[in-house]
Amino acid sequence: MINLLPPDIKENYRYAHRNRVLMHWVTVTGFCFLGALLLVGGGYLYLRQSVNTTTKQIAASQQELESQNLTKVQNEVTNISNNLKLVVQVLSKEILFSQLMQHLGTVTPSNAVLTNLNITQTQGGVEIVAKTANYNAATQLQLNLSDPKNQIFSKADIVSITCDATSIDPYPCSVDIRALFATDNPFLFINSKGTK
Repeated sequence: MINLLPPDIKENYRYAHRNRVLMHWVTVTGFCFLGALLLVGGGYLYLRQSVNTTTKQIAASQQELESQNLTKVQNEVTNISNNLKLVVQVLSKEILFSQLMQHLGTVTPSNAVLTNLNITQTQGGVEIVAKTANYNAATQLQLNLSDPKNQIFSKADIVSITCDATSIDPYPCSVDIRALFATDNPFLFINSKGTK
C-alpha cells in the first residue's frame, strides 16, 4: 500500500500515534501509582489499628493484674515460705522416740533399767532416771550415754546417785542423768546435717 499523503500529515499521524502510546503508558503508570498509594495507605491504617488493639490489650492485662492484687499474693507466698522454714526448723529438733528408745536399750548396761525419760524442750536435752544394781552400773550407764560412738548425746552428766543398802530390790540404786542431744543425732526427724 502506497501512502500518498503529504509529509506534514504523515508526520502528524506519526506523532499522534506516539502520543497515543505515551498517553497509554502515562495512564498505566498513574494507575500503578494510585494502587501503590492505596496499598501504603491500607498498610498504615492496618498497623495503626494493630497498635491501638495491642495497647488496649496491655492496659486490660495491667488492670486485671492490679485487680488480682499481685502484692497481696506475693505477701502470701512469702508468708507460706516463712512458715515452711519454721516447720523444717521445728522438725529438725523433733526426736524419733521409737528408734531412740531402742538405741537407749542397747547402750544400757545389763544391770540397769530405765525408769523415766523427761525431754527438756528449751535446751534440746533429756533427763534420764534409771535404777541400777550398784554404783558402778550407774556410772557405766553415764559413760555409755556420753560415748561419742553411740551418736545419741554430745554429753551426759550425773545429777545424782542414791543407793539404799537396806533395800531388797534387785536394783537398789537410783541414778539421775542429764544428757544433751548431739547435733548429728541420727534419731532427729530431720537431721541437722541435711538441713544445712
